[in-house]
Amino acid sequence: MNDRINISDFEALAKEKLSQMAYDYYSSGANDEITLKENCEAYKRIFLKYRVLKDVSSRNLSTEVIGQNISMPVMIAPTAFHKMAHQEGEIAVAKAAGAAGTIMIVSTLSNSDIEDIVKASGEKNGNVWFQLYVYKDREATRDLIKRVDAAGCKAIVLTVDAPYLGTRERDIRNKFTLPDGLSLKNLVPASKEYLPEKNTSGITSYFADYLDPSLNWKDIEWIRSVTSLPLFIKGIACKEDALLAVEHGVDGIVVSNHGGRQLDTCRSTIDVLPEVAEAINDKIEILIDGGVRRGTDVLKAIALGAKAVLIGRPVIWGLTAGGENGVSAVLEIFRNEFDLAMALCGCDSVKKITKELIA
Repeated sequence: MNDRINISDFEALAKEKLSQMAYDYYSSGANDEITLKENCEAYKRIFLKYRVLKDVSSRNLSTEVIGQNISMPVMIAPTAFHKMAHQEGEIAVAKAAGAAGTIMIVSTLSNSDIEDIVKASGEKNGNVWFQLYVYKDREATRDLIKRVDAAGCKAIVLTVDAPYLGTRERDIRNKFTLPDGLSLKNLVPASKEYLPEKNTSGITSYFADYLDPSLNWKDIEWIRSVTSLPLFIKGIACKEDALLAVEHGVDGIVVSNHGGRQLDTCRSTIDVLPEVAEAINDKIEILIDGGVRRGTDVLKAIALGAKAVLIGRPVIWGLTAGGENGVSAVLEIFRNEFDLAMALCGCDSVKKITKELIA
């Protein structure tokens, strides 16, 4: 994999190796995929105002998220069905995250047991969080939260932007369903029937059948009553909801539009970030996902108010290319690019990255 020097190289290799159905599932967005593309394109419109004659001979890339130290401000976003990409699935990703000293957020829709994922992450078992969907069956949701808490996850990331699934036309055309032998391991009973084969997309049917579209701000209190784990809300796309998140006492938010997979023609996440950061004014921590493909993207997000970025599709491309080694290679690309971007901007630590670097 030494000949793969950037994230686009890994995606090209993954596209060769994956089935059309699997590649389309991972790569596609909603409707015309305008927001999907905009998430990446918006970073290209942001220009850096770098400083020179700074001593950058030694640099510190580490940061803290809710008091947890990570080696760089790059975390792994929750993405579903890792075993479609590689037979070791989430276990391989957890091992790579642990080795890199960063946090993996595990999807509710994972193909591996949460207990095994946490164990695989390393001796400290401190770098796994859990992304939560709330089900119509609240007892099932309660049991899932208790299970991930007992497994050793360090935070809950509640996804709030999917009361219904966005129209992902490539999945519909492919009649997407899980390949034989794969199931959703963190639900009971764990069976393929939770992703039914229908005339449209199995994932669309799953969301309609099982997820609770009545979820609202009052339910934050219910989740708090079930667990004492730190709680992030993922899917914030405007300052108004960011302020409500603060009001309801969550520990942090993820500025996210679900990777362009929900409401098409909504704004890119990096365009939303400045207004959210200004409104929150450091009251809670901000993470961001969507469109991060370069180390300079990481730097721009930090400069505009994020504590760290989450990467999703790049991890899938690395996993497809080479399992744990492929994910490690992707994380190393981000580390090296971010390190160089810091140095060339005159920053010797993440704390020195401020909005003055944005032209």
